[in-house]
Amino acid sequence: MTDRQEARARFLAAHGYDGIALAPVSGDASNRRYDRLRRDGRGVILMDAPPEKGEDVRPFIRIATHLRDLGLAAPEIFAADEDAGFLLLEDLGDDLFARVLAPLRGAEAAETENRLYSGAIDVLVRLHEAPLPADVDTYDAAEMADRAALAFDWYRAGTIGPDPEARTAFQAAMLGALAELEARPVLILRDYHAENLLWLPGRTGLARVGLLDFQDATAGHPAYDLVSLLQDARRDVSPELETRMIARFCAATGTDATEFTRAYHLLGLQRNLRILGVFARLCLRDGKAHYPDFLPRVWGLIRRDIVHPALSDFAPLVTGSLPEPTPDHINGLKSQCGQMQTA
Repeated sequence: MTDRQEARARFLAAHGYDGIALAPVSGDASNRRYDRLRRDGRGVILMDAPPEKGEDVRPFIRIATHLRDLGLAAPEIFAADEDAGFLLLEDLGDDLFARVLAPLRGAEAAETENRLYSGAIDVLVRLHEAPLPADVDTYDAAEMADRAALAFDWYRAGTIGPDPEARTAFQAAMLGALAELEARPVLILRDYHAENLLWLPGRTGLARVGLLDFQDATAGHPAYDLVSLLQDARRDVSPELETRMIARFCAATGTDATEFTRAYHLLGLQRNLRILGVFARLCLRDGKAHYPDFLPRVWGLIRRDIVHPALSDFAPLVTGSLPEPTPDHINGLKSQCGQMQTA
């Protein structure tokens, strides 16, 4: 038994779960691990976030407390060892939006999708009404521009080779455009999408939308989490639903739709370029070979954002410098899986 396994066993024993079998739950792209335990017919989730691998459960605790104080359905925390990186969490089940919607077809699919996504928009409206929690970082223009440039650092470098001049020109343009955005900062959860949102129909109101994976929450632009929800790297969201949900948010918040939509597409371009780079990095550096399969959808989202009239200057900087993720490029990334430590 490893030192980590022994520490996990001690934590579970201290809270009455000694000897109970762990059932793995689908995790994320981090070093965190999630397992389900059942005792007396009741399930709990163990989060195992090793500090020695750069994980820290304190932000999760802080944001979960804030969300629950707002009446939102973040998991209740039953027990914590902050120094060791263990939490016992309320089990919100397995009904992720993506799983609920996957088997549905026709009118039932459209009706259910509208219900779930409307609920998710209403959660954001409530979240944005509230003051920011104390000591939250800001996702500022400089950091966002640098993260968008990961598309050049990893995706371009792993497909057709690096181009430092193209990266520099793009980053400067993105920084300038992001710096011009004006909006009251709100809490953004950063990974607000159909595989981190749960449908809880047994609850009422905003609590029907369960929230996961929010430990990286920061202060940012109100459009950011709408982009995360409606421009999803893992499932198709129709342009019609996207337009309808943006309109719902603007109507509920009294936001000018024209200005908001411009910011939405700029942040969409930023976020999707970051994802392009991160997914390439997860393959090239971390050996996770399935991530390049998502790149064609992400590229399609980039193409949708870049046709907005306010973003016309970005077309030569992006599509003129980054290659389309063709099957050859995707296979090329996979052939280097786990072999590249720096880009």
